[in-house]
Amino acid sequence: MYAWIWRHLPGPFPAKALIALVLVAAVVALLLFVVFPWVEPALPFNDITTSSG
Repeated sequence: MYAWIWRHLPGPFPAKALIALVLVAAVVALLLFVVFPWVEPALPFNDITTSSG
């Protein structure tokens, strides 16, 4: 899959590397600002149960 993406990016190596870096940054930003906040309420990380006694 990564080889397919690399072959379809335009330009020489430096341009491909820059475009690939921008694509990775866009995916990370999408995950951090859209996907994770949307999924977070369904995750059990805040369901802490403690007993006193």
